[in-house]
Amino acid sequence: MERPLGWTRNPLAEFDELISQMGGLLESTVGTPQGAGMAPWTPSADVTEADDAYYVEIELPGVKSKDIDVEVSGQDLIVTGEIKDRERKGVLRRNARRTGRFEYRVVLPSEVNTEGVKADMSGVLTVTVPKAEVAKPRHVEISERTE
Repeated sequence: MERPLGWTRNPLAEFDELISQMGGLLESTVGTPQGAGMAPWTPSADVTEADDAYYVEIELPGVKSKDIDVEVSGQDLIVTGEIKDRERKGVLRRNARRTGRFEYRVVLPSEVNTEGVKADMSGVLTVTVPKAEVAKPRHVEISERTE
């Protein structure tokens, strides 16, 4: 691939350099992202609403279900846990995966049935939170009056 005139090196290398410098500046200002292993991070998630329930899908590849805690209180769903750093052989050249404590919180828009909450783990944690009976949409029939 030819470089445009005036470019003497790969322009993407400059972005990598800039990102590295920004990360160093951030770490020197507020500390490391995990703050000595105490500050939790938030995994990626999707929340979907159906007529009868909310479905929360949280990306937690490689995490065992025993390392995850799911709690529902009122309209709040809180998922916490830890991704443990695994032992490696050889020299680690690049580490982009997150490890340590994580926490995902969401306030659901309507009342939920906390007793019916279910969670399933298969690389993606899927939490099914059924809506409370009062929160479910109800179809209302319209009657015709004759005067």
